[in-house]
Amino acid sequence: MLAPFRGIRYARDRVSGIANVTSPPYDVISGGSLEHLRAADPHNVVRLILPGEGAQASRAAAGLLREWLSAGVLIRDRMPALYLYEQSDEASSWLQRGIITLVRLGSPAAAGILPHEGVMPGLVADRRALMAATQANLEPIFLIYDGEQAGEDAGAATETIDTVAAERAPLVTITTEDGVTHRLWRLGHPGEQAAIIADLAGRRALIADGHHRYAAYLDLQAQMRASGLGAGPWDYGLAFLVDSDAYPPRLGAIHRVLPGLPPERAAELAKAGFTVQDLPADCGLAGALECLDAARREGTAFLLAGGSGFWLLSQPDPVQAAASMPAGASAPWRCLDASVMQQLLIGRLWGIADSERDVLINHDAADAVRAAASTGTTAVICNPPSFEDVIQIAAQGERVPRKSTSFGPKPRTGLVLRTFGPAD
Repeated sequence: MLAPFRGIRYARDRVSGIANVTSPPYDVISGGSLEHLRAADPHNVVRLILPGEGAQASRAAAGLLREWLSAGVLIRDRMPALYLYEQSDEASSWLQRGIITLVRLGSPAAAGILPHEGVMPGLVADRRALMAATQANLEPIFLIYDGEQAGEDAGAATETIDTVAAERAPLVTITTEDGVTHRLWRLGHPGEQAAIIADLAGRRALIADGHHRYAAYLDLQAQMRASGLGAGPWDYGLAFLVDSDAYPPRLGAIHRVLPGLPPERAAELAKAGFTVQDLPADCGLAGALECLDAARREGTAFLLAGGSGFWLLSQPDPVQAAASMPAGASAPWRCLDASVMQQLLIGRLWGIADSERDVLINHDAADAVRAAASTGTTAVICNPPSFEDVIQIAAQGERVPRKSTSFGPKPRTGLVLRTFGPAD
């Protein structure tokens, strides 16, 4: 079930530019880019979504949010609305449109929202604490749905938003440093809202990005109900919904960096379960990635990087791979590159338990390689899973290993926020 809400947006005349106060989602921002965003404008949204660690930092973010609302830096729309959001990149010729809305929370069966990826409790607790302190959803999760699966009304939501995008001037238009143009429309007409809500009612949506935030939504809901408050705004969460038939998502890989594991040692240990090829020293990252891409056509493969070296891992030992898998895992789950990496390579051969401290995450291969080279540690560069495999595993109630998928393009944070005010 969807619901309109009174969105909170930046006031144009109180900031240096809307592009300067928005950011990528919190979990793809590295240290260098965090400082760059903070320097872009004193009101950049990263000061809210990444305030630091601990309860004091969350309280500081809550205070800053109240201050910006009181000062008129952030303004609340007068009437509830849905928001049409478009991203486009002329250079790459891609376009994505969807609806920013509130979605009702619940179990997959009740709410129709399917997680496909595991989560880390520490990260969920961090997001929940920030939501509880700010009493806000500061950035939407990213959901995709099958726009052709529901009978006669299939596509009504997409038809509505495409018509609006073609016929009306947007409320906001910005182009960010990555060359992506973002446009936002406010859909306040009851008829348009009703058409979109009716079309999407009863559909199932896959969480493309935001598993930790969605788990935090559910934890906060349970916490509020346990305190005796009953039903309330915590029964809904902020989301961006995209029709995957009209606008197919892009699926990228997420890589790992292993602190304390020298790359030569990692490659030597990997030989017990993989064919390991020492790549030429002068191949560089581009050449190594070409080797990885070629190897994926034959099956599971990874690239190890560290220092000045690259190693190609392929042809995992089927006996050891099978022995490393958890009991009850389905055949599709066992065949995922992410499962082989987590269970066989990292767990069995390297003897490292998957944790936020011992297995670091990086969304960019070049960043991961640089991080490993600068610290004498090991980076594992992965191939992305297929969209079909992810859907199949989610539909049967399983979840891929945490941080296995990077769906895109991700929504920009800061264009629309939502607070748990009395009218929201």
